[in-house]
Amino acid sequence: MTRLSRTLSGALLLGALIAQSLSAQSGVAQSAKAPNVVLRLDDIGMNHSVNMAVEKVAATGMPFSVSVLFVAPWYQEAVEILKKNPQVTVGVHLALNSEWRGYRWGPVLGKAGVPTLVDSVGYLRPSVEDFLASKYDLGEVERELNAQMDRAMASGLKIAYVDTHMGTARSTPQLQAVLERVARKYHVGISTYFDESSNEIWGVKPEAKKTQFLALLAKSVPNRPNLQVMHVAERTPEMDAIYDQNAAEQNVPGAKVVDHRSAELATLLSPELAELWKSGKIHLENYGQLIARVGLSSMHAPPPERPTP
Repeated sequence: MTRLSRTLSGALLLGALIAQSLSAQSGVAQSAKAPNVVLRLDDIGMNHSVNMAVEKVAATGMPFSVSVLFVAPWYQEAVEILKKNPQVTVGVHLALNSEWRGYRWGPVLGKAGVPTLVDSVGYLRPSVEDFLASKYDLGEVERELNAQMDRAMASGLKIAYVDTHMGTARSTPQLQAVLERVARKYHVGISTYFDESSNEIWGVKPEAKKTQFLALLAKSVPNRPNLQVMHVAERTPEMDAIYDQNAAEQNVPGAKVVDHRSAELATLLSPELAELWKSGKIHLENYGQLIARVGLSSMHAPPPERPTP
């Protein structure tokens, strides 16, 4: 072997050893990568108390996502708040229900436009069961969901995804097909269609919510998005009057809707969560960032799940 050959052989061997070392380091770094956590706050625009809670969460600077009820009376205030907070990704909380006693809303298209979707006075039905038992027309469902999307698009906000209020719009294969057509029409993602590991603390007792939430974050998996669905509100007389017609356990003293939602707000504002994301122990990303990273083409329908509020 000539001197040149020995030199080349040594260089190749050194290069291989360096590449092997870098590969091993990359593997260690990948295994130690902080899990991606997607915070999705639902029912935004429901009322002033909910909107004020979102404004407080936005003030932390955290990237998160909000699902706006564009059928609800306070959505316009939510729009103005969200325009000031570009770190928040906006989705449409597609609604076929109106569940609060004494505080109801109807469809964007009105009673005359979608008569099979409403009760006798023109409000959306209060529960998933009531809706499914009614003689709803799938064509009317699609027109109404398109109308909600049109209202959202006209708001001036960038809409990145959709999801479903109370799970109604995906509670049968036929309804799910409508949901998917709507998402394709408006070129947006569908929450839970990106292989998310999905959790919520909706049914957890108010005093245990933070502990349970932190425990769920501790169990976050590193190889897929970890979705945490939250419902927040400030403690106000307005919120104290809210009564859930579908969840009797959320209408008792000390565990009313206001107690649940203000506890979830306190959880998101807690120093424990701030430490986790500021230290890099978890990586917060919103749906805009997730979709930019994996693309809409990566979407696929998840297994059927329990409807959520």
